[in-house]
Amino acid sequence: MVIVLDGVGVGELPDASAYHDVGANTLGNLSRVKSLHLPNLAAFGLGNIIEINGVPPSPVPQASYGKMTELSAGKDSTSGHWELMGLITKQPFPTYPKGFPADLLGEISRQIGHPLIGNEIASGTEIIQRLGLESYAKGAPIVYTSADSVFQIAAHTEAIPLPELYQICETARSLLTGEHAVGRVIARPFTGDIEHYERTPDRRDFSLRPGGPTFLDHANDAGISVIGIGKIDDLFAGVGISKALHSNGNTEGLELTLECIEKYAKEFIFTNLVDFDMQYGHRNDQAGFAKGLAEVDACLPKLMAALNHDDLLVVTADHGCDPTLESTDHTREYVPILAYSPSITAKNLGTRATFADLAQTLATFYGLQPLPHGKSFI
Repeated sequence: MVIVLDGVGVGELPDASAYHDVGANTLGNLSRVKSLHLPNLAAFGLGNIIEINGVPPSPVPQASYGKMTELSAGKDSTSGHWELMGLITKQPFPTYPKGFPADLLGEISRQIGHPLIGNEIASGTEIIQRLGLESYAKGAPIVYTSADSVFQIAAHTEAIPLPELYQICETARSLLTGEHAVGRVIARPFTGDIEHYERTPDRRDFSLRPGGPTFLDHANDAGISVIGIGKIDDLFAGVGISKALHSNGNTEGLELTLECIEKYAKEFIFTNLVDFDMQYGHRNDQAGFAKGLAEVDACLPKLMAALNHDDLLVVTADHGCDPTLESTDHTREYVPILAYSPSITAKNLGTRATFADLAQTLATFYGLQPLPHGKSFI
């Protein structure tokens, strides 16, 4: 099983300046402003990867440890997860710092039968407070974006019911192709009134289909089922996913992972824990971020206890989302890699040249043919 701590980076990549991310170090910087106590992750070897206050290096780590370099262009969840599964994205997804073209929005509006408002870079929580009343009164979805390649659509659930919002997103996804092929269209439903609007947990991501085969496809071809937990199914547009289990945050994601370990024997379990990104990183919620790490740390012994002798547990990330920086965007960072199996001796994995080393490792682990990219660390 692979557990992705969405947004938990371990230091700026050499090309961070091209992404305006010099100084980013999600875990390191967070540990300097918030007290971290992560004894189980420390025993795994998390503190052996980089210096983290409160997480000392282990003299004899339980897990193999290291960090991985993103070769794909960008710092998006989609490209990050695709590269983890062996697909490198050489062309960055388009971004829209000045908003989306009027003719594109006009065509989307015509096809969905609703006017659109917003069309700016904004915080999702801020823009619904500012435009929520207008959106509700006009039945007009709010369109906004960020520094990432996303087309976000927010709507009040009483004005536009959830199934209709999802259909609107699917329509937008079908039109956002070619030069406008953003990484994700994201449904952002909200409730409440003018006093306080609040986003619901019914977010859905509508990603591009992967531009080539990934480890997930090879696993399926070999008869290995892929269980996607959290937003994994959305990030891969359902491609290569045998069973999708959507979760409402980290707590449920960890619970579902434990259930699947007990239920399935030879399948591949792929979990995304989104709260580090969505709830904490993008809101610069340092206390929440630290609390989320403690929750994962507390669950680690349960995950280890559930493993059979020849199982493999990997903990990693897809990009950074440093909550200590002024920006609330993703950050271009190395990601940690912690790989544990009762049957494999732990070692220092060093700095890996690509996230795709994980996919190649999985192919080796399952005895599949080598993938085009990456070097196995087994």
